[in-house]
Amino acid sequence: MKNLAELKKNQNAKILSINGDSRFISRITSIGLTPGCEVTVIKNEKRRPLLVFARDTMIALNSKECKNIEVE
Repeated sequence: MKNLAELKKNQNAKILSINGDSRFISRITSIGLTPGCEVTVIKNEKRRPLLVFARDTMIALNSKECKNIEVE
């Protein structure tokens, strides 16, 4: 199983699970990233936020936090 931070530019994935404390899970799910959601990586560069496209929205995520989001 991979995490969101491991994906490369233009890769598609489906979110399987979100791990972390309740504050993190609440924040991530409130922006629309939930298990079953399809995401496309727009940009993934070292030491930069990860840019994804999901639910007709561009979302910038901290790359360290993306390690808590498991995808397939």
